[in-house]
Amino acid sequence: MWVAGAASSALKKLVGLPFDNYELIKIPNEKKEIKIEIHSVGLLKDDSHALGITFAKSGLDLDITQNLEIWTIVSLEKISFNNPVQTIPINIIAGSGVGIKEDTSEICISNFAKEVLYANLLDRIPEGFNLNLEIIFPKGAFLAERTSNKSFGIVDGLSIIGTSAETYSSASPDQLEEAKTNLAKLIQNDFKGKVVFVIGENGLNLAETYNVEFPIIKVGNWIGPLVVDAAIKKVKTVILFGYHGKLIKLAGGIFHTHNHLADGRIEILIYLAVKEKVPSEIVVKLSELKTLEDALLLLEKFNKSIAEKLFQNLTNTIEKRTHDYVNRYVKTDMEIASIIFDRKREIRWAGICGSKYISYFR
Repeated sequence: MWVAGAASSALKKLVGLPFDNYELIKIPNEKKEIKIEIHSVGLLKDDSHALGITFAKSGLDLDITQNLEIWTIVSLEKISFNNPVQTIPINIIAGSGVGIKEDTSEICISNFAKEVLYANLLDRIPEGFNLNLEIIFPKGAFLAERTSNKSFGIVDGLSIIGTSAETYSSASPDQLEEAKTNLAKLIQNDFKGKVVFVIGENGLNLAETYNVEFPIIKVGNWIGPLVVDAAIKKVKTVILFGYHGKLIKLAGGIFHTHNHLADGRIEILIYLAVKEKVPSEIVVKLSELKTLEDALLLLEKFNKSIAEKLFQNLTNTIEKRTHDYVNRYVKTDMEIASIIFDRKREIRWAGICGSKYISYFR
């Protein structure tokens, strides 16, 4: 929303329209508009470019992008033989602090985010021109280090992968209720009893790259309560698809996975390492690490076979602990399947039940 607001204001400045300290941003397929405050705009490079600046105001205390400074630089390119008209005459450029896909160097932006930009910019592009839109997050690279972006192959900054105009904390009850509502809608239709639960936008982004025939629901950090809700709704199979740094918490009995509530990832891995009789000197080294990916690299360097066995046991433990958790609240034979990927977005492990479904994620 704020990227669109800054871009819309900059484009208005570029074509000679007066500055307003806010923009009304249209939401695709909805009648409402959202009022976005604009900090400032200005012309650059002999008035051939315009800069719009705004600050994201999600209103969420635990959102690292709260008050994120956003710059958008717009310029127009005349359509010519050497610069033909584009299907969509907007070229979105990843500037400093904006995440790109490591394998393709493309800007990491969702279809919904693109649609918001198109809905608010297309009508203002003068006829006969294409629009270049460079997005810059001055603190994006710094803030990205506090996310799991690299786990999903996103480098250099923050991704722009929202799927709705609303902002929910992944730890808030609102997101749980939204997920429950989505699940209820799914089972009203031609539902085959199996559903995939993923954590957050990045997990959803990766899951949707596979041709999975089962419906996919973004669950945020409310994994436990939502799995219980699935059992109540008589879902036959829940496939937990996620990054090892999140799903490991389930193996330790942590079923609300937001970091501000509980972490314990290294501690859980150490517990599993002790059970696998990993040498004490390696266990001590594990205790000194900060990330699960570093722990995996250390274990693989020590002994790949032991590392593989330990993480396979982790995946099996996730399935068992989740099944036990659900049955504390409702007696069910619902199948829990877990499939885990690593920091390189490669699927590495599947539990006993998950192995039956891993072929859908190839």
